[in-house]
Amino acid sequence: MAGGARGRLLDLLRERAFERKRVVLASGKESDFFIDCKQAVLTAEGHALVGEVMLDALGSLSPCGAVAGVELGGCPLASAVSLTSFQRGRPLDAIYVRKDAKDHGSRRLLEGNTRLPAATGVTLLEDVVTTGGSTLKAAAKLRDAGYVTVGVVALVDRLEGGREAIEAEGLRLLSVFTRHDFIAPA
Repeated sequence: MAGGARGRLLDLLRERAFERKRVVLASGKESDFFIDCKQAVLTAEGHALVGEVMLDALGSLSPCGAVAGVELGGCPLASAVSLTSFQRGRPLDAIYVRKDAKDHGSRRLLEGNTRLPAATGVTLLEDVVTTGGSTLKAAAKLRDAGYVTVGVVALVDRLEGGREAIEAEGLRLLSVFTRHDFIAPA
């Protein structure tokens, strides 16, 4: 899978996740295309591919001790990367960052972090970045819990200001794909 994993992942995203249609995004912006990465990532092949490709991308960032996925789309990314990291002999725990604290039980905003020491470096994993808003909220939750966000790896950057917003906060963003991998530049 090594050489062709990125290409096969792109094929899978184009086949299962990309649609030309009018849609309102989580950011509130209206768009004429939609990329629902979960439709590709949640396949068995998608898990394997995203784990490999996104773990490889982490090599361009500062070292980290864990990966975090933002609820909901980032959670399978974090699990896939964590599993692949273990298989490669350099295990990284996965953290799920909730949008809101649970209203029962532990009332946690973060899941999977209870054994991680404070100041652990964490890389945030995102499925799609548009404005960067959810990424920055997740980074703040990690910071408030005592962790250091070392960077962000996005499966797809829509090229709609998210990179600029994230980098303005001092975080480096690496994108596996951009909108140009799905729609030719005008």
